[in-house]
Amino acid sequence: MKIITFDSLPSTNQYCELLDLEKYEEFTIINAVEQTAGIGQRGNHWEAQAGKNITFSIILKPAFLPIADQFQLTKSISLGITDWLKTIVPKEHNVKIKWPNDIYVDNNKICGTLISAIISGNHVSTAICGIGININQTQFSDWIPNPISLIHLLGAETPTETALIKANEAIAKRYSQLRGNLRAPDNDYLETLLHLEEERPYLYQGRQIQATIKGVNQFGHLKLICSSGEMISCQMKEIKWVW
Repeated sequence: MKIITFDSLPSTNQYCELLDLEKYEEFTIINAVEQTAGIGQRGNHWEAQAGKNITFSIILKPAFLPIADQFQLTKSISLGITDWLKTIVPKEHNVKIKWPNDIYVDNNKICGTLISAIISGNHVSTAICGIGININQTQFSDWIPNPISLIHLLGAETPTETALIKANEAIAKRYSQLRGNLRAPDNDYLETLLHLEEERPYLYQGRQIQATIKGVNQFGHLKLICSSGEMISCQMKEIKWVW
């Protein structure tokens, strides 16, 4: 693990996309003390107060991963983060993965991830895994619906340098597990999925439905059964949570 830290970057993922990644060893981490234009899922802005959180990207080279199984990387990265958080978040709180790869504590978002894959032939040659975890930030903009930070849960600050190392050690362990067995994350990911087997409201293709999450297929599509009995399988842009 090699960590390269910048005082400020617009986006660690965008910075990595400009690099000649062949010159960087696997599990190089590009870390920004301040990220001024972080990007989340659906193109959303990721807000992070300078020096209060950890915002970084990991350069991976998972040539062992077939294109059809690239969602396994998403599972492993998400599980690595939840593994670390479970070691420090008080036991009365639930650390869960909100499909596909946001990390929640109870019903509040503590972490977002964005993975960009580069394909070569039938395999994933390189992946840039952007991660933002709320550590010591206590106030967020009003447009962010349900944020939470470690400081809210622990009542004290956590050194960001320590958090960065510990989180990546846990991610590296899950990544090593994936390298040895492509199916290794399956059961743990399913068991950690937020609202699994719970009927609740969603917006699906613009209409509100009552549905129960049943799982995720090989390609990362969410599988649900509606209260009407209809089975649906959807991609991220097709469905939204109703809070």
